[in-house]
Parts: sequence; structure tokens; C-alpha cells
Amino acid sequence: MNIQSPNFIAVERWSGKALFSDWQTTGAGAIEVRDPATDALLASVGLGGPADIARAAAEAKQAQRAWAKTLPTERAAILNKAADLLVANGEELIGWIMRESGSIQPKASIEIEHGALFIRHAANLATQPTGLVLSGFDDRTNYAKRVPHGVVGVISPFNFPLVLSVRAIAAALALGNAVVHKPDPRTAISGGIIIARIFEEAGLPKGVLQIVPGGADAGEAICTDPNIAMVSFTGSARGGSKVGELCGKHLKKVQLELGGKNALIVLDDADLDVAASNAAWGAFLHQGQICMATGLILAQETVAEALTEKLVAKAAHLPAGDPSSGRVALGPIISDGQVATIQAIVDDAVAKGAKLLAGGTHDGRFYAATVLDGVRPGMRAFEEEIFGPVACIVRFGSDEEAIEIANMSDYGLAAGVISAASGRALALGEQLNVGQLHINDQTVNGGPFAPFGGRGKSGNGSRIGGPADIEEFTQWMWISVKDQATAYPF
Repeated sequence: MNIQSPNFIAVERWSGKALFSDWQTTGAGAIEVRDPATDALLASVGLGGPADIARAAAEAKQAQRAWAKTLPTERAAILNKAADLLVANGEELIGWIMRESGSIQPKASIEIEHGALFIRHAANLATQPTGLVLSGFDDRTNYAKRVPHGVVGVISPFNFPLVLSVRAIAAALALGNAVVHKPDPRTAISGGIIIARIFEEAGLPKGVLQIVPGGADAGEAICTDPNIAMVSFTGSARGGSKVGELCGKHLKKVQLELGGKNALIVLDDADLDVAASNAAWGAFLHQGQICMATGLILAQETVAEALTEKLVAKAAHLPAGDPSSGRVALGPIISDGQVATIQAIVDDAVAKGAKLLAGGTHDGRFYAATVLDGVRPGMRAFEEEIFGPVACIVRFGSDEEAIEIANMSDYGLAAGVISAASGRALALGEQLNVGQLHINDQTVNGGPFAPFGGRGKSGNGSRIGGPADIEEFTQWMWISVKDQATAYPF
């Protein structure tokens, strides 16, 4: 197949199936994938249960042995070709991401761009030095090298389905692991089929990557299967807690990247037009369905009123609707249940004294950009990750108070601080309990070259991306070598 194809996704190849060593039906049957904006049927995919995960894990373990022996340059070449295929067929693939995940076109484009960058970063990892010579206590040679875990299980969410899947898959493959991947069944095409197709066409050996969409039972099977040595999970704190518990019980390494209640702190010397732009982007992008979304906007009291007015004006000019129309800024919320959750959180805040200044309503799954002022502890809007387009404004007096408020959260993923004095912002920001800090920027930032993750309910101290990938997806092996065996006193 040419690198660019008029029908790269090739529905007829995988319809109703999952990727084992080849495209096959699953024991759990098939599931429909629908457009959350229109409820139109997009395709059907194989739905995996525990038996399907067991099959995939066994096949992956068998295939991993040869893959680990493949020259790093050969692994890198396959990964780079997969990235080329993703970019070359981006126009077709963007359409799938938009229809399946409710993404507007720019957000879907970011997934293609960043997805390719993550794969190329992984290709570079394949050829990095991963060993060192150790000091010895006798005449033997001692060295240590990083070796693959074996089979890595990857469990990914619906919101950025391509990027949040491929960042773990590509790094694990680059370092000699095989992968069993369970994408969210609501976004099984963007989070699974697209990735399967680019690696299939790039020449990845059969069995090294197995992709089986499934629900909670399939996720639990990944955490307990004896053929899977490590699990990389991206999702909610509640889901991550369950994954961590199961992996701990079965003595598996686990990497968790969970949710966040991320604070953007706007100090009294900030440019308020720029600050409002940052706040709107962080709170409303992809309908707020992002783990790094700006969950709280902390505004210093002397500028809070003016900042709020500017944010309300921006919310009024962000229409929600079907992304395929090309005339909206916000697409649909992923499910009716999530709409109900968002509404309940907004209603709770208003009932407890917050002011609803914009939005707070929805038309089906299209939730209006919403601004709540006067949010405070004790409100769900202050404490919970909303995963909806809701800007929550909290007012504070001093820099010290801002630090105290931001650190009240059980989460610890991301924070941003906006100020005309970067030194002041940095001094404040370095006291926040977060895994990533952005000075003069909002909280939604990511990419392949930085170690991404959080503290508290946002993760278990593990990271993904950049220098963390080798640490996470391999383990140390100590090797000592004597020229010949020697006798011991016994």
C-alpha cells in the first residue's frame, strides 16, 4: 500500500473484529461505535472480555521474544514509518477522530500532529544508550542494562483517544516490549483501529501489538493476567485506584496518569485580556474533557471582577454543536450520563451561593460554556473534576492565600500562574503540589519530550514521556562476568 491511501482506515478489514495476531472476531461479540453528536452509527468493532485478553496476552508474550531481539535501528525504522503513515493519511483520520470523540477539527488535528511526535520520540528511544559499567569488588566485569518488561498492558480513555493511547504503545514497543491495548470502546477507532492500521502498514511483526476494545472486565483482566508484566493506565482517579489495587495484588509495575483539578492563578499584575484568553482555552477546550483542564481559576481580588467580565464575554461567543458543521467551538459531551453529572455539579454550586454568569444549560449533549463566580470549598465545583466546559472562579487576596487554596485539592496534576513578573510567578508556583507547572500559560499542555504525570489522586508518582519513558517501560538487569568459574569454600 502507498503511504497515502484514499481508504487507509479500510473498514472492511476490521469491521466487527479486534487485532490479535491478525484481525479476528472476539468471544464477547461486537459493539457499535456511534457519533456522540448525532448518534449516527460509525462502525462496529470486536468487544473483548477476559478470555479475549488472555488470548491476546499469550500471543503477545510469544511474539515479544523475537521483537526484543530485533535490532534497535529496525524497531526505530518501523516506528518512524508508522509516524509517516499517520501524517500522510491525516485528513482521513481527522474525520474519524471528529466523528467518534466529538472533537472540533483543530483538536483532532492536534491529535495527529502530537501522535506522530510521540511515535518519533519513541523511535529515538530505541537507539538510546541504556546501560552502564559498574564498579566491582573483585576481578569480574559488572554492568547493568535496561531490559524490556515483556508484555505491557495499555488502558486508555476516550477524550484524547489517539494521543493518550499511542504515547504509551509507541514507547513500550520501541524498548522491546509487546503490547496488549484496551481502548475505551466508545472511541475504539481513534484509540485503537487507527493505531493498529499504521503499525500494520509500517511492518510491525504480527502479534507484537494486540488491540482489544473492552469494558471494565477486560481492564481487570489486563491487570491480573500472568502474561502481562506492566500496566500503563490513563483515566479517572477512581479507575486508577482500582488498577493500582489489582496490579499491586499481582505484583505488576503500574504507571498511572489520572485526573486533575488544575488551578490557573491570575495575579494582580497580569494582562487581563491575555489571562482571560488563557482561562477560556484551559476551561473550555474539548468541552473541558481533558485531565489538565483548568478546573479552578484563582483571581486576585483587585482584578477578579474585570477578569470575570472578560471570561463571561468569551463564553458567550463559544457556540456548542456538531463539530462536522465547522461552525462551533465546543462539540458534544461524550455521554448523557456525563451531561447529568456536569449539571448536578453546576446546580450544587448555585444552590450553595455561587453566581451563574454564563451557560449552565445544555441542548442534549451540547453543554454551553459556563462561568461560575464565587466558587469555594464545600462546593462540588471546587473539589471535583467536572470534565465539562465549566469555568470556576475563586477569589483570593495574597499570593500566600492563592498557594493555600490551590493546595487544598486532593489532585496534583497541573497548574499555571500568569503574572507580569515571571520571578514572582515562579516563586509562587514552585510551592504548588503539582507534577507540572506552567508560568504565564494555562494548564492544558502536553507533548512527547516532558515527563508527564501528577501527585496525589492525579497519579502514583510515575511519569510518561521524555526521559521518563526508559525508566517506566524497562527495568534494570545486573550482569557480572568472570573469565572462568572459581571454587568457593563450601
